[in-house]
Amino acid sequence: MKLLAQELPSPRAIQETPPPATKDPLIARNLQKEQYVGIIGLAIALIAAVGFFSRRVEYAIIFAVILSAILIAFLLFV
Repeated sequence: MKLLAQELPSPRAIQETPPPATKDPLIARNLQKEQYVGIIGLAIALIAAVGFFSRRVEYAIIFAVILSAILIAFLLFV
């Protein structure tokens, strides 16, 4: 019961300490460009591989990707 009766410190008295400046070797930094290039390369390779077997499926995949990009851009800006 004694804990409930204690007063909380004011919000100005609570200071947030910044994180230490040490670099964590487990966190990958500045790899986003390479990841995007790799993902786009895999997507192009997948469309090309599917297109090798069936043109209709290739056109369907390209249409779906373009339509998805348009919908995502529309929903992000609305």
